[in-house]
This record gives sequence, C-alpha cells and structure tokens, in this order.
Amino acid sequence: TLLGLAGMYDPPRPEVRNAVDACRRAGIRIIMVTGDHPLTAEAVARRVGIVRESAPAVATGTQLDALDDSGLDALLANSGELLLCRVSPEHKMRVVTALQRRGEVVAVTGDGANDAPALKHADIGVAMGASGTDVAREAAVMVLLDDSFASITTAVGLGRSVYRNIRKFLIYLFSHNIAELVPILAATFAGFPLVPITAVQILAIDLGSDVLPALALGAEPMEPDVMNSPPRPRQERLFSTAVMGRILFLGGIQALGVCAVFFWHIHASGIAYADFTKDTPVYREAITMVQAGIVVSQFFNALAVRTDRQSVLRAGLLTNPWLLLAGCFGIGLMAAISYAPPLQAVFHTAPLAPADWAVLAAFGALLLAAEELRKWALRHRRTSSKGGR
Repeated sequence: TLLGLAGMYDPPRPEVRNAVDACRRAGIRIIMVTGDHPLTAEAVARRVGIVRESAPAVATGTQLDALDDSGLDALLANSGELLLCRVSPEHKMRVVTALQRRGEVVAVTGDGANDAPALKHADIGVAMGASGTDVAREAAVMVLLDDSFASITTAVGLGRSVYRNIRKFLIYLFSHNIAELVPILAATFAGFPLVPITAVQILAIDLGSDVLPALALGAEPMEPDVMNSPPRPRQERLFSTAVMGRILFLGGIQALGVCAVFFWHIHASGIAYADFTKDTPVYREAITMVQAGIVVSQFFNALAVRTDRQSVLRAGLLTNPWLLLAGCFGIGLMAAISYAPPLQAVFHTAPLAPADWAVLAAFGALLLAAEELRKWALRHRRTSSKGGR
C-alpha cells in the first residue's frame, strides 16, 4: 500500500548564475566535482550556468580510476565544460594535483569532511561557514560566512582591484621621479651651471604633494571592467613591462614639460648661462616653475592613472573625491611655497604670474589627453581583436 511520497528541493541561490557568468568573463574555469549522480549534477550545473553545451564532458569516479596521470591530464586539458561525478576524496585530490601540475591556480570549495584533503591541498580552499563542518573550515584558507558562491566572485573582483590600485600607486609615484631627474641631466648636458630643482624642493614634492594623492589612489573604487579580463600570469612581476612602459610614458611627458618651461624661462631672460647665480630672480622663477610643473602635472597624472583602459571621463571625475581634495592640497601647498615669503626663503622660490600657472595647467592637460589617447588605442585594439575572432 502506497502511503505517500516525500521529496526534497534545494534550489540554487538566485545570485549564483550571475556569479558564474562573471567567472566566465574573468577567465575562471569552473569544474563541478561532486558525489551526486551525473544526471543530478548536470541538471544543477545547467540551472546555474556552469553547463551551456548540449553534451558536456562527464566522468565518474569509476572512469577516473581507469585513467592514469596522463589520461587525467588529457581530460583536464580540454577547455570545455567538465563534470566529475560520483567521486571520492581521493579523486578530488587527484584532480587538484593534476590541475596544479598543469600550472593552474586552483581554488576548491567544499563543506564536508570528505572535502578537507582537497581544500588543504588547493592553492586556496574555500569552506562554507554556515553549513560547513569544522573539519572543512579548519582545512580551508577562506570561509564564506554566507555560504554564497557569489561572495567568491566578489572577493576575486576586490583582489584584482587591490592589485590594480597598487600598480596605480606605483605608476603615480615613480613617474614623477623621471620628471625630477631628467631636468637635472638636461641642465648638465646643456652646460647650465645650476640645478633646475633643488633637493629641498624635491623633498617638498615627495612628502608634501605626493603622499596624499597616492593614498587616495590606493582607495580607488573598483573599475567596472575588472572582471572582464583573464587572470594575470603567475610569473608576472608587479613591475611588469606594461607598468614600466606606462611609467616611462607618463614620466617622459612630465619631464619634457618641466624641461620646456625651465629652459624657455632661462632663454627668454637673455642672460648668459655663466652669469646665473642662485640669487638671480629669473633663476628662482625658473626653478619655481619646475617644482610647480611637477606638482600640477602630478595632479593630472593622478586622474590619468585612475583607470587602466577606461576613460577617466567615463569613470567620473567625482567618484574619488579624496583624490581631488589631495590634489588640491598639493597645488595649494605649492602656491604657498611660491607666494609666502617665509617659504620662499626656505625653498628659494619666487612668485609665479597667472600666465605661468596657465602654461603649467596646459602641460598637465596635455599629459591627461595623451594618456586618454593611449587608452583609446588600447580599447580600439581590444575591440578589433575580438571582432577578428
């Protein structure tokens, strides 16, 4: 006599599908490794978007037992959708080891005691904090308090954003060092007897004008395209070719600008190089122009490095108000050094005319325009490559 039927339904969370799509765009491959029946696993995988193809690759634990290491490597080398079902803890360990053998960075999620070996062996183990066992949480590196897969993608996005902000921080700081060094070298080769910028002026730039904007760049909000690019290679250094190229590009423009205003001011005076002394008013104005040029160009530079490819106008000038406040503080400090008599005596500077500030602002705007043009070229190249495929 049939008395009744009982069924359990545990639907995926609604946010998981969007999280899976974000992983796809970010170049993160998702492999479902489960103890469930293949039909159950495929049904769930299709529900959340892990499986989209009509015939994904499906392997059971019994089939994995029949594969040697080379066979398992060949199975995992297939970049298509893969479901591993009816697996044991030993199978999970083999899969993690095989992926790492191929040079992959492996993250494992799990909640049970049988997941602990794989969680421990992975590059990063992610355990469920609400429904997971104590063994799984102890073996994991990261614990999800909400048991949501979407939290993993959020963490990946934040991690990428932090890494980008560190690079922005470095590009901003190191690019102006070129603008401080090149004028000194140029004056030496040109036979000018004095330095275009003094040590105390450089100290004022490094400590007074650059620290706050650099800190504000470290708190830059996440860019919208942060999850639209593949993972960076494991062997990529922080000072990569792209970072060094950007430092030289931005620093070179700043260096050309401050050299131009310095030698233009010197030549416009009509005084011979040999007649210049530290107390010559034109010389004091010229070195003040150099210091102010670096400070003003760094303000535009901070705006330029806020994004890697996206236009800063599209990102919004007011989305990081701390950066604007820090930049204005630096320019205000430079104005005080130029106009306040006590600071003039310390830094050996002179008051600048409004026309001088206009020239410096024009050079800064030129730097921002050049960087915007470079970003446009990158976006155009990326769009063209996608269209070609």
